[in-house]
Amino acid sequence: MWFAHASNDSPQQRLCRLLWVVLLVGISALLIPARAALAEGQSVEALRAARETLLTTLSHNQFQRPIHLESSDNGKRLRGDIYADINSPFAAVSKALDEPNDWCDIMLTHLNTKQCHVQQDKTGSVLVLGIVRRLDHPIEQAIELALRYRVTAATPEYLQVELESPQGPFGTSNYRILLQATALPDGRSFLHFSYAYDSTTLTRMVTQAYLATIGRGKVGFTIVGQRTDGTPDYLGGIRGLVERNAMRYFLAIEAYLGAVGVAPADQFEKRLDIWFSAIERYPRQLHDVERAHYLEVKRADHQRRLSPS
Repeated sequence: MWFAHASNDSPQQRLCRLLWVVLLVGISALLIPARAALAEGQSVEALRAARETLLTTLSHNQFQRPIHLESSDNGKRLRGDIYADINSPFAAVSKALDEPNDWCDIMLTHLNTKQCHVQQDKTGSVLVLGIVRRLDHPIEQAIELALRYRVTAATPEYLQVELESPQGPFGTSNYRILLQATALPDGRSFLHFSYAYDSTTLTRMVTQAYLATIGRGKVGFTIVGQRTDGTPDYLGGIRGLVERNAMRYFLAIEAYLGAVGVAPADQFEKRLDIWFSAIERYPRQLHDVERAHYLEVKRADHQRRLSPS
């Protein structure tokens, strides 16, 4: 097994591992607004109704493209949601995102996903992820998260995919990743991406300690005011962390879709290029490493996946 075993760690190491699980797997803040609730059902009508409520926001926002991001925190459950018009036609979206191995490709684009493989059991497919604290940490320092994969709706106009885990590491629980997509009349697609988990008092304490020290100054995307120099004042804290991770995963989905049109042998490199260029549009929130270093490490991760020991 290539994952490190937490039982062999010192108390200090276990605390550090708890921190980066919260930060990296960090599955985001409970969304309360009614417009989001409209999109929770397995219904193309509900998803399209959600988009109608967001038309103004999709047209005018801080992203300068049709994206809307929300996050919230009820003291236990964290959740973040992104709604977006994307340029890929729905037929291509549905074909590209309805297989578990496709989702391994998406997850591996993220800075901190070191490994992903699909297991089969009596109930279906499970994505087994290896997560590390930093991009260049070795696979031996990865911790495992297994996500049950299900396509819960698939029609010519609507796709819904869910990845869930009832138990997470160090007392976290009820992980849920949700993707919903539907066709738009102009040949594009409307996407809703969500992820959520239940936290504990300990995970919150450790996360707050990180945000008060080495994570100081990191912000999300929600504008909460204006600084004295006229620049936006962005949301910080745990919800800011949630928003950064939500955007990283959403951009990974877009990168995967953007690469499906090239030759199969070139798709991996294309995904990396699209994703890194996309995160660099938001350096205040998402710039953590240089492109050359990111590409070097991800190429090594890719080779490990192609040639498992």
